Amino acid sequence: MNASLLLNAANRYPRVLSIAGSDSSGGAGIQADLKTFSALGCYGMTAITALTAQNTQGVRAIHSVPPQMLRDQIDAVVEDIGVDAVKIGMLHSPEVVMTVAEALDAHGLKQVVLDPVMVAANGAKLISDEAISVLVNELFPRALVVTPNLDEAALLLGRPLTGTDELEQAAQELLGQCAHAVLLKGGHLPGHDVLDILVQANAAGQVTELHKLHSLRISTHNLHGTGCTLSSAIAAYLALGFSLPDAVQAARIYVRSALYAGSNVRTGAGIGPLNHGFAPQAMKVWEA
Repeated sequence: MNASLLLNAANRYPRVLSIAGSDSSGGAGIQADLKTFSALGCYGMTAITALTAQNTQGVRAIHSVPPQMLRDQIDAVVEDIGVDAVKIGMLHSPEVVMTVAEALDAHGLKQVVLDPVMVAANGAKLISDEAISVLVNELFPRALVVTPNLDEAALLLGRPLTGTDELEQAAQELLGQCAHAVLLKGGHLPGHDVLDILVQANAAGQVTELHKLHSLRISTHNLHGTGCTLSSAIAAYLALGFSLPDAVQAARIYVRSALYAGSNVRTGAGIGPLNHGFAPQAMKVWEA
């Protein structure tokens, strides 16, 4: 039988685009995003913002991708394949931030998960103050949800966050920076309990929903790429049709399971990755 007769042009996969840097060790960035998309039954695509030479012990070199090349990557996949949700990772310069903002507008991309990667594990800032300002002004209003960790939130708010009792107020203050929703991740705080705060606002900036998400801490040395994986899992679940609160809940379960599954594995001499493929799902097909 002619294969063309079997093709239903209206059938498609849930499509997720990652706009982020490449991690040559495979634990974070674009590589972690693609593993997550595949594990959750989605079709993953990429627009790479930077190349890194790194392993589990640290980053050796970074090579930035020119803004026009980044825009060409986004245009190429959106115009041909289409995109149901977007995950955005590290954007290292104001020009790159503006390139992404303009592309989101040009293609009408709304289901955007912004992981504002600003601070390295050793506390070093990864982007300039100018780039942070442009990121807040241009991408916070264009994202469905922003997912800062405590270090990033502290940089955005201009003060450290030292206890769980501060998280709710901090999340609401971040909403005031023109975000539609904020998932403030409290995993860097000490203690057996991990608290994340999800807040959503209406068009007037008023809080309409607030969710306190508790879980027990998983004991593991393998934490590299946790933030990348969580944000890409949220994007995948959005592409699968979940509401934002349900996508966040499901993504947290996936990340916790991946942390647990990889907790007793040694990968490299430093901070190892999660086990993204602990229970992969079959690729979903949306039928006509």
